[in-house]
Amino acid sequence: MSATRLLVIGADAAGMSAAHQAIRAAGTKLAVTALEATGDTSYSACGIPYWVAGDVSSGDALVARTAGEHRAAGIDLRLGATATGIDRQARTVTYQDAGGEQVLGYDELVIATGASAVVPDWAIDPSTGQRYAGVAPVKTLTDGAVWLDLLTGLPKGGGRVVVAGGGYIGVEMAEAATRRGYEVTVITRTRVMSSLDPDFSARIEKGMHEAGVRVVVGSPVVRLDVPDGRVRGVYTAEGELYPADLVVLALGITPNTGYLDLGKLPSGPSGGLRPEPDGSLADGIWAAGDCCETRHRLTDTWTYIPLGTHANKQGRIVGTNLVTPGALRFGGVLGTAITRFAVGTTYLEIARTGLNEREAAAAGIEVTSLVTEGSTASGYMSEADPIAVKLLAAPSDHRLMGAQIIGGRGAGKRIDTVATALWHGATVDDLAWSDLSYAPPFATAWDIVQVAARRLAERF
Repeated sequence: MSATRLLVIGADAAGMSAAHQAIRAAGTKLAVTALEATGDTSYSACGIPYWVAGDVSSGDALVARTAGEHRAAGIDLRLGATATGIDRQARTVTYQDAGGEQVLGYDELVIATGASAVVPDWAIDPSTGQRYAGVAPVKTLTDGAVWLDLLTGLPKGGGRVVVAGGGYIGVEMAEAATRRGYEVTVITRTRVMSSLDPDFSARIEKGMHEAGVRVVVGSPVVRLDVPDGRVRGVYTAEGELYPADLVVLALGITPNTGYLDLGKLPSGPSGGLRPEPDGSLADGIWAAGDCCETRHRLTDTWTYIPLGTHANKQGRIVGTNLVTPGALRFGGVLGTAITRFAVGTTYLEIARTGLNEREAAAAGIEVTSLVTEGSTASGYMSEADPIAVKLLAAPSDHRLMGAQIIGGRGAGKRIDTVATALWHGATVDDLAWSDLSYAPPFATAWDIVQVAARRLAERF
């Protein structure tokens, strides 16, 4: 490896995975500098709603590696350093910190700047350029601390929280606020958990209603009621006013690539970069994590599915290939994800992998789907909870194309069984005859996933 100066922009999952892996492989031959715009490193953003709910003791508990640990490993980590531009010809990066504008040279550059929460114009006070009081996203550790302060500042049992957005973060924050005793309304442009098919979205909506959460679908928030500079309500596209003391912005995320000249770098319509499977983006430049689009394993098309699992893998691949070019390749994504909604006696684990019906149609793939309902354990066990499994497969060759699961405790992690089958191109017949475990507290002799696969296979 000819390079001696490795510069990493972004000190979370992808960036630090790349930095540590490169150091392990190259040792003292490599001088690594990392720039991080915030004051936090290597933390679980996915854990923030559970910190807000009280399931996690503190923000520190979500940190996998501290700044001190990164520095002890030999990384020159600079916090509060925001990259503002890259000069590819000079091989320099310009950034801003407390001391003003700075310039650093590099031999190899890793772009791992992640993504930021979407903050719509209606959330911004035009007189200050800042968000209205009581309105905040849920993306960083700072956001988590803000939400703890906001929620504890409301009168117990008297506060009204509106969650704008019905995806993973929206569902999780609805759980957190409801469990803390507040009146919660979720308002979403399409459906709750729209990455699932409509029939499964309806199951989630029903469960949330039963837990006391009002769900408004098909009409997004378009403006706020802020008579005194602080939010008092939200208006939807249909003109309805919903009272609100606090508004959660759970409207998705967008890649942090605004400082780049995307016309000169491979990128997609999301604004995400498009690195090669080895992580390379351009001469001497690599990219990984939530600032990137990736190839879908089933359709071989570019997609933007930001998940921490991908970021860590991509970072490790980049760190390896920096030292040993071509050693590893990223195999694509399936979008495997799981969350839960747990309030009172309502407990739903929600999971998906592969394609849903809309995505399959968009890719020109004909699929047949079937919903199978059963139990997470043997019916005579107290641990048994209802579960619904939806499988999608191609009728032409029986190949699995996707799965959705909703159920009680132990239901959701079954998605990993289907994801593994999808990853290796298995058919529903393969899945039906797989050797899965059996024990009465956890699964029936024919696990519900196998039953679902067998029933779908019988349709062909």
